[in-house]
Amino acid sequence: MSRLNYHHLYYFWQVARGGNLTQVANRLHISQSALSTQIKQLEESLGQRLFHRQGRKLLLTEAGQQVLTYASEIFAKGEELEAVIRQGISPGHQTLRIGMAATMSRNFIEVFIAPLLADPDQRFSLQSLTMPALLDSLANHELDLVLTNTNVGDDPQRPWQVQRLASQPLSVIGPPDHKPAGSFPEGYADFRWLLPGIRSEMRQGFDAFCSLWQFSPQIQAEVDDMAMLRLLARDSGSVAVMPSVVVRDELASGKLAVYFTVPNVFENFYAITVNRRLQPDALEKLLSQQKAGFD
Repeated sequence: MSRLNYHHLYYFWQVARGGNLTQVANRLHISQSALSTQIKQLEESLGQRLFHRQGRKLLLTEAGQQVLTYASEIFAKGEELEAVIRQGISPGHQTLRIGMAATMSRNFIEVFIAPLLADPDQRFSLQSLTMPALLDSLANHELDLVLTNTNVGDDPQRPWQVQRLASQPLSVIGPPDHKPAGSFPEGYADFRWLLPGIRSEMRQGFDAFCSLWQFSPQIQAEVDDMAMLRLLARDSGSVAVMPSVVVRDELASGKLAVYFTVPNVFENFYAITVNRRLQPDALEKLLSQQKAGFD
C-alpha cells in the first residue's frame, strides 16, 4: 500500500490557499512545471482530481475541498509544533503573546491583563497590528491571543474561537463645563464632534441614533485609534463619542464628563484564539475571568 506523500500534500495545500500556480511557485522558489507535477502525482496517488480550471484560476473539486480540510489541520498542527518548540516546552518559560487592535481601549486591555502584571513569574508581549496581520499571526501560531472590538466572520479555513469578554455602552463625553442643560438634540447643534471611524460598529450605531433624531453632527475628526481619540477628547474641548472606559482616568479626575449614554449602542470586546492542543496556562486563566466593572 502506498503512503501519502506529505511533500506533495504541502504543495497542494499552498496552491489551494493561494489559487495561483505562478505566485505559489515563486514564493516556494520552484518552477511552475515542477509544482504542477507534484500536484499531479498527488492526484494520481489519491485517484481523484483535486482542481479544475476556470479561466486562469484553479478551483477545488469536491474531493479537493475534502483534502484541503485535512491538509489544513495537518499543517496547522505542524506550525503549532514549531511555535511550541521555539517558545519552549516548559510552561514556566513560555511568553504569552497577545495581539491587540489599534481600535481597542488601552484602559480595557490594562484591566484585562492585570493578572499577568500581578504574577512575577509570567512574561508576556503585546503587539498592535492591523486586523489582517493579527489574524495571520494567530493562524500561524505567532500569537496566542488577539484582543479586538470587531467580531470576525466565519472562515472555514480558519475556524476562529471567539469569546466576548465585555460589552460597554457608548457615551457622549466632553468638558464638564460645556454640558448642555437640555436633552439631546437640543443644545448640541453647535458642538464639534470627535467620532469613531466610519467602518466601526460604534460609529454605525451612533449614525443610526442621529438619523433617528434627524441630527447632523459637525464632525471635526474621525478617529479609529482609541488612544488618539482619548487624547483629542481630553485636549480639544470637542465632544467625543466613545465608551467611558477609554477615558476612565479623565472622568475620575473631573477633566471630562459623560453627557449622556447612547441608548442600545455598545462596544463589544472580543478575545480570538485558535484551537491548539497545547494552550498556555496563562491564556486559559485570562479567558476564564468574568470581566466586569468597566462602568
